[in-house]
Amino acid sequence: MAFVPSFAHVPPEKLRDYLLRPRATDDKSQFLAQAGFGRSDWRLLRQAIRELAATAESTEDGKNEYGRFWRSEGRLVGPSGSVEVVLVWLEWEVDGSFHFVTLKPLRRKVQ
Repeated sequence: MAFVPSFAHVPPEKLRDYLLRPRATDDKSQFLAQAGFGRSDWRLLRQAIRELAATAESTEDGKNEYGRFWRSEGRLVGPSGSVEVVLVWLEWEVDGSFHFVTLKPLRRKVQ
């Protein structure tokens, strides 16, 4: 597989209530704010995730009883900037559908 399908499920609550909501631990909202993403405009984040998934090659990154994990790396472009991210997807074993799991900052190894 080269790319995550454009119809992959990206739940609004995952974006609005987890990634863009300030949290005491594992906060990603400040990271995403660097590119101009805010909680009230979560749809922009969903669109940026879909655009990155459509253009970034995905690689298999493990498997469990639910299915296969895929990761896509690249630049997530927001309203006022961009950030380098890893997108994590799960291809459900039961029906082959793709679901967005999370994103995290891309940490490049220093050589």
